[in-house]
Amino acid sequence: MRVLVEPPLVRDLTKNEKDKHGAGGTPFTNEAAGGENYNTITYLVESPHEEGVLWAGNDDGLLHITRDGGQNWKNVTPTGIADGIVNSIEVSPHDPATAYVVVMRYKSMDLHSYIFKTTDYGNTWTKIVNGITGEHTFTRVVREDTKQKGLLYAGTETGLFISLNDGQNWQPLQLNLPIVPINDLIIHDNDLVAATAGRAFWILDDLAAIQNIKTEKQSVTIFQPKDTYLFFGGYSENPGPGEGSNPKSGVTFDYYLEEKLDSTELKLEVLYQGKVIRTITNQKPKNFKSWPGGPSKPEVLPSKKGYNRFTWNFRRDPIVAVDNVFVLGGDQGSTVAPGTYTLRLSIPSTSTETNVSILANPNVKSTPADYAEQQEMLNTIDETVVEIHEAVNAMRSAKEQLKNYKSLLEEDEIASELLKQGDSILKQITDWEEKLIQPKQKTFQDVINFKNQLNAQLLTLKGYIDVAEPKVTQGAKERYNDLLRLWNGLKQEQQTIIQQSMAGYNQMYRSLELPAIIMEE
Repeated sequence: MRVLVEPPLVRDLTKNEKDKHGAGGTPFTNEAAGGENYNTITYLVESPHEEGVLWAGNDDGLLHITRDGGQNWKNVTPTGIADGIVNSIEVSPHDPATAYVVVMRYKSMDLHSYIFKTTDYGNTWTKIVNGITGEHTFTRVVREDTKQKGLLYAGTETGLFISLNDGQNWQPLQLNLPIVPINDLIIHDNDLVAATAGRAFWILDDLAAIQNIKTEKQSVTIFQPKDTYLFFGGYSENPGPGEGSNPKSGVTFDYYLEEKLDSTELKLEVLYQGKVIRTITNQKPKNFKSWPGGPSKPEVLPSKKGYNRFTWNFRRDPIVAVDNVFVLGGDQGSTVAPGTYTLRLSIPSTSTETNVSILANPNVKSTPADYAEQQEMLNTIDETVVEIHEAVNAMRSAKEQLKNYKSLLEEDEIASELLKQGDSILKQITDWEEKLIQPKQKTFQDVINFKNQLNAQLLTLKGYIDVAEPKVTQGAKERYNDLLRLWNGLKQEQQTIIQQSMAGYNQMYRSLELPAIIMEE
């Protein structure tokens, strides 16, 4: 039995102008390698909605569509174009019958923009270029937003344009993009990525604010950020010449303010399972002070009128400091784990909130149990260091009071025994305190001469645990348990000082019937 196979259907979709195919043929100038060949298909795309629907555009201006996998082609070239390069065809991600086509005619010395839109598979076309102005600003590519129908982005010879109304009007969206030709655009992970003729990529991170620009807004409106992967590092505040800047590590989100806020507090709260784990405001701290190894300057929320952007760096609230004490390990709160978090933005009169999903780094092989154990240990370390620092601050306050009473009563013989008891308590507190902190350290190099005490040891352990790989080693677990035992013993020692020594001092003070207010002579 013979099986007859029909030969594949071949059709030339170009103008096939043979007089322009030779060396030096117009409108292109042939190069020696033969790369510049006229009457060539330059763009071919299949519909993402329908199998077998393909669009083909040429460098001679023709545009065709097939709806049966290439068996039949229909010439749907927009009228009014003698020739030109069909440089991009964008089938709408929202409607199979809608497409956007860009034709370039700069090789014919025509530097105008030619963008055409169809809503009926190319049967009719509308030219949509209103607002794309400026010398040499011919368009190279148009893409439609993947989430918001009718939101268009155009890459031109000199930069980026945007349309909020399906091409009826365009406006520039240059931001920090240099004046550079944009050869192509793509939306990836809700970021707008531009390929430029400057051999570089420019990325607009998270289009949420633009996608929601036409929504009704309150006095404070927060936009839901895209799902964010938990990754560390990679960002430079001051990249060198010619270097790009990677996205910040953290959850980047946009919000809208009806008015500029100065004295009015704008507060961001990050919540996990209903508990506030981080608070940041737009108010600069009035009495903030620091020192080597002291607290970092608090982050401040931008609060200008209109659209604002901020990045929460995945971290909980910073750790309470001890005045003028160098702490090796810093004051940063620990990093959170993958999960769903609430971002609440508020002013005294109203609040708005949204959720964000933090996703595990897919390159890190781990389990939810690994993250849970890591988070439990990090939370306990943070809470313990805060407890230590607050205890030291409270005991330092008691020391200052004892010193003040000593200076006021040192000439009063009736109080001599009381002062001796006070000196004993001062020594007890100092001995206790120096097991928790190292006041002699003034720089990170001082650890060579003065050993780290319990707070710095806990923070050093935290540095080993608070990493991208959440699985905690057995050695870290053992050290963790050792340090917690040390703190429990020192916490009991503090209670002994308070409940016995300080209580005895107070009782003696009352028995001597000394005045509460002592006037210096």
